[in-house]
Amino acid sequence: MINELKMIEAIAPEVMDVLQERFQILRNIYWMQPIGRRSLAESMGMTERVLRTETDLLKTLQLIDTSKSGMTLTKKGENIYQNLEKIMNQLLGVNQIEKQLAEYFGIKRCVVVAGDSDEQPKVVDEFGEALNEALMQLLPETQNIIAVMGGTTMATVAEHLTNLETDTRHNLFVPARGGIGEAVTVQANSISAMMATKAKGNYRALYVPEQLSLATYNSLLQEPSIQEVLGLISQANCVIHSIGRALHMAARRKMTEEELLMLKQKNAVAESFGYFFDEMGKVVYKVPRIGLELKDIQDIPIVIAIAGGHSKAKAINAYMKNAPEQTWLITDEAAANVILKGVTL
Repeated sequence: MINELKMIEAIAPEVMDVLQERFQILRNIYWMQPIGRRSLAESMGMTERVLRTETDLLKTLQLIDTSKSGMTLTKKGENIYQNLEKIMNQLLGVNQIEKQLAEYFGIKRCVVVAGDSDEQPKVVDEFGEALNEALMQLLPETQNIIAVMGGTTMATVAEHLTNLETDTRHNLFVPARGGIGEAVTVQANSISAMMATKAKGNYRALYVPEQLSLATYNSLLQEPSIQEVLGLISQANCVIHSIGRALHMAARRKMTEEELLMLKQKNAVAESFGYFFDEMGKVVYKVPRIGLELKDIQDIPIVIAIAGGHSKAKAINAYMKNAPEQTWLITDEAAANVILKGVTL
């Protein structure tokens, strides 16, 4: 299909210009619906007059609806948008960005979703769909143990998993780290349970606090129920995690003023697995937590990192210097473009 479109572009480039413009309009309405014409024109850098002509046509084609609250895609419009998306992404060069980013990080694969998840929340939904497709492809037909980290991005993507069970593939979801103390909805326990529910698998919980003193940490490691779940986590053949901005994650975890000051002084920019990294990817601080350690993921066959938005580009770049080569990164165009252009944030 891509080759056919390129042949059309060679003989009638104006056709492709129109197709791309209308696709971008459908995409932006899908991301931000309901949205008014003025707001859409501003976000796309178009004049209202030009946009009005196009949206009137799209309405005539029954692809969009208009109301007092703004424009939305019809069911027909959503179907056409979703069917066109993969083709247009290839045509617009997303595949090339994916290859460049994977090569830059030295990892197995990058999946780049169009848009900026900082500005368009629906982009995170597409992270979930990309994760579901990746798991369908990567999980072997056997008994799988999938270790899951917490976080706001992870909470959203969990909602988009579908049945991953087959006659020979069965999946057990476990929290990768302890996490009681955060908001319930972003705890690893809650997210692994949601993933298991959506994927028709099973799950086990790990009830330990987020922040621990060393004495408490060592004491809890002796608890039989915790040892049992830790044993399952240690056998995980898949881990799914996000990447956070260091100071944002420190504040969310209610770290002390002294710890926050220390992170600032050490120029921490990223956090994952309870480790804080500076721009060069060096570990500058580690929070004592029960569960998977950074060193543990080096030997896990399937590692999927999920993070996007232009504001996370620096964090992604820092963490990925530590990512094992088997990692798949699911991100968006905004983060990918900032990283590849080497923009200083």
